[in-house]
Amino acid sequence: MRVTLEPWGGPTEVSMWRLAARVLLGTKVHPVPRARRLLAGAAADLQWGTARGTHTGDMSAGIRKVEAPDAEHLVRVQWEDGSESRYPCVWLRDNCQCPHCFLHSAKARKLLFEDLDVDIVAKEVTLTDRKKISITWPDEHTSEYEAEWLKKRCFSEAARAQMREDLFLPDHQYWGSDLQLPKMPFEEVMYDDESAYKWLCTLKKMGIVLLTGAAPRQGELVKLGHRIGFLRLTFYGPTWQVQDKVDANNVAYTTGKLCFHTDYPVLQHPPGVQLLHCIKQTATGGESEIVDGFHVANKLKDQNPQAYQILSSTAVDYTDVGVDYCDFAVQGKQRIIDVDYGGQPVRINFNNATRDTVFDVPAEEVRPFYAALKEFNDLLNSTEHKFTYKLKPGDVVTFDNWRVLHGRQSYQSGSEVIRHLEGAYADWDVVMSRLRLLRKRVLNRD
Repeated sequence: MRVTLEPWGGPTEVSMWRLAARVLLGTKVHPVPRARRLLAGAAADLQWGTARGTHTGDMSAGIRKVEAPDAEHLVRVQWEDGSESRYPCVWLRDNCQCPHCFLHSAKARKLLFEDLDVDIVAKEVTLTDRKKISITWPDEHTSEYEAEWLKKRCFSEAARAQMREDLFLPDHQYWGSDLQLPKMPFEEVMYDDESAYKWLCTLKKMGIVLLTGAAPRQGELVKLGHRIGFLRLTFYGPTWQVQDKVDANNVAYTTGKLCFHTDYPVLQHPPGVQLLHCIKQTATGGESEIVDGFHVANKLKDQNPQAYQILSSTAVDYTDVGVDYCDFAVQGKQRIIDVDYGGQPVRINFNNATRDTVFDVPAEEVRPFYAALKEFNDLLNSTEHKFTYKLKPGDVVTFDNWRVLHGRQSYQSGSEVIRHLEGAYADWDVVMSRLRLLRKRVLNRD
């Protein structure tokens, strides 16, 4: 679905963005008439950056002219909307879509890399009906490329940024103690594709969504896992029971306070999404606490760049040894704040309980590390940043384990189990796969 908008700041775009915010980030989702669903679909489509005219021109625009200067090893495409794209010949040959070079049933390249000439140039380029170009290569092999296919893969900075947004939904909405916790009915997410799509979009953007109304019994997370695709198996099993246990093999299986942490930083690839289903809740205590780790990390970066540099460059040892789904002895190293090539946080790896006594750094670096971590921890626990809520039986909290740190207030133990949560993990690869499939189904997009 295409959405035509006025320039940024115009009344149409402002209202559409507000609608998108209400649709994707609202506290409740209810069935709506078809007309409203179409409008909501348009807003969700906008959330995914379909209105690309600002950045890459009209996706349906035809080709005005095509040329291939040998000296540049490029094919230049001039579009009817007035823009121009440049495509390296080696990339075009590498991505020939003919059956000899591409297996369409698997959407995978058949062309062997050793057969690719990196210095290749086009022998002849022709334009057909302004919607397709045909290239004949020096070996007489012919490749055809549809205009829309080429437009989406333009190498301009704006087009590449748009493609990143489409593929990975990188934008985050940061929050603190003022969080309006997004809520959606569990049953709607399970059985309605639009609701499931909005759930996963909101989860990716906000980092947390509370699903309400699940049955207060074990097994609901397995169903939710099937809705996504599949759950992540760990040494604690496909799901695990958070309750007070004798000789607990994890601090979560006690009644004590749990400080802010992410789960499983000991693993080379920690789980991306955590699911916690409340089956039974204590009357007093046991409140859940969460904090936006990316928001706080950015605050630390502004407040103390040296502390941020220490936490984003120092490898911290983690350990987890015990018996559960099977016996295990896991060792790992992680930076407290993982950053991307631009220095922005992409994953928080902090669990004080499983941080090892081994610390593989020179002695003179130990105290500065502790000082940096203490400052980060103080920011995490600031009343400005943390949000407190209490799960009710039937609630399922779903959150980004790479971004959102969670904790728990203590509660009194009893002669029987008085608080019981079932937990599970999913990988972001699985979650994002389902999100893209739902987007295609709900919005009828390729």
